[in-house]
Amino acid sequence: MSVEDSWRPAHNPWVIALTVTLATFMEVLDTSIANVSLPHIAGNLSAGVDESTWVLTSYLVANAIILPLSAWLSSLIGRKRYYMISVAVFTFSSLLSGLAPSLRWLVVFRIMQGLGGGGLQPSEQSILADTFPQEKLGMAMAVYGFAVVTAPIIGPTLGGWITDNFSWRWIFFINIPVGFISLALTSHFVSDPPHMERRSLKNLKIDYIGLGAVALGLAALQIVLDKGQREDWFASHWVTVLTAVAVFALIFLVFWELNHEDPIIRMSMLKERNFLLANVLMFVLGVTMFSSTVLLPLFLQTLMGYTATMAGLVLSPGGLITMATMPLVGVLLSKFQPRWLIMWGLMVVGSSLVMMSHFNLNVDYTTAVTTRLIQASGLGFLFVPINTAAYGFVKPRDRTQASGFINLSRNMGGGVGIAIATTILARSSQKYQAVLSAHMTLLNPAYGAALAHTTQALVAHGVSPLQASGFAPGFIYQELLRQASMLSYLTDFRFMAGLCFGSLLLACLLKKIQPSKGPAVVH
Repeated sequence: MSVEDSWRPAHNPWVIALTVTLATFMEVLDTSIANVSLPHIAGNLSAGVDESTWVLTSYLVANAIILPLSAWLSSLIGRKRYYMISVAVFTFSSLLSGLAPSLRWLVVFRIMQGLGGGGLQPSEQSILADTFPQEKLGMAMAVYGFAVVTAPIIGPTLGGWITDNFSWRWIFFINIPVGFISLALTSHFVSDPPHMERRSLKNLKIDYIGLGAVALGLAALQIVLDKGQREDWFASHWVTVLTAVAVFALIFLVFWELNHEDPIIRMSMLKERNFLLANVLMFVLGVTMFSSTVLLPLFLQTLMGYTATMAGLVLSPGGLITMATMPLVGVLLSKFQPRWLIMWGLMVVGSSLVMMSHFNLNVDYTTAVTTRLIQASGLGFLFVPINTAAYGFVKPRDRTQASGFINLSRNMGGGVGIAIATTILARSSQKYQAVLSAHMTLLNPAYGAALAHTTQALVAHGVSPLQASGFAPGFIYQELLRQASMLSYLTDFRFMAGLCFGSLLLACLLKKIQPSKGPAVVH
């Protein structure tokens, strides 16, 4: 056994796990907590609601840029020091965000917050991978999973409650005490292993071209994903230009980093089959998790008449199920290979999405909650095993780099998933509206019967026969719009279900891992 594998921290590993999870939970929470507060932020800072969306976009862009750079920065200043700097920047920028006097300054502070927060997830995962032996790594990743899976779910509900009862500024202020606690605990309990030796700064050659390419490419891509549907995608000149910039910059980045002697991002890691497949599977998880988290409450509020609080109560029990499932998955990983658990998780999540694709405008609260609970139980079987599979063949010195990759895959999957979901929703709604409208003719007996029934119902409620005959077509058309929108949601759910089932093949291709004996390569 090498020194890298035999090193263990001086303090209890579970204390270290809880310490580094604390700040990460708040960071992931901030990716979604501001969503429901945008109208309040816009009104308070005298800005348009459309402009206020940059509060979300700026954070996600900064987060995406810093994730793949975390390993390089850790090697320069040390992982523990980089983690504590990230916590400090995140905490200080949270204070500034809460005090922001204008939307422009809030966007600037959110960029700072994203740069600080982006370093927390990869640092925590690599710390956990070094802290725990291979046979206990699954359970350790379950602790981390609590943060990154449940935080986006409870974020909108918590953000709405804070905004309604206090002020939107408190969604940022709540990070401050957590940040100080995290800094104190990290300083005392966390230490760097021997293989995390810092580079010498004397002869350091910074890859400025690679640094610029990753920043430009990921920033352009994140803006396109966030704003594309609103601007009608390639009908917009600037969306087309930014897409071209993103594609060129990212393709150039891959070739440049593969041939650079000291790359900022070690693209060669993707040559390892398990690591590549795990990143693709994490991307799929990001697509399904984030898009369904956006679609379900939107469906409940716009078509079913739920309040924001009630819609949150449909999602929140799912977070509890995921939290309860992850420790079980951590135990199962010591007995079963990750690929079998991943396949089970994909089938459960895919089945829940199939169930959602059979929703109608009469679906009740219990059915909605039950379906979400089934989906959430499947998510627990995906996140932890995918992370375990990703680290199974990664060298200890590459773990921070691996963490940056795997977190970037999930985040970009979320961005792509939301962009696809909203596009399908808009385009399908238009298509179904056109198809259903073609049947609104008196030559259609069903339409004639509906018209007569609606007229009679209006008359029964005290409307004059003449007015009722004039109002009836409008009422029917409103119902047509609801039906068209309902069908578009079902199309979205079917697409995501197909993505889950289609990914089963990827899970089958993962190499065998024996946790109790360390990774054994089996082709």
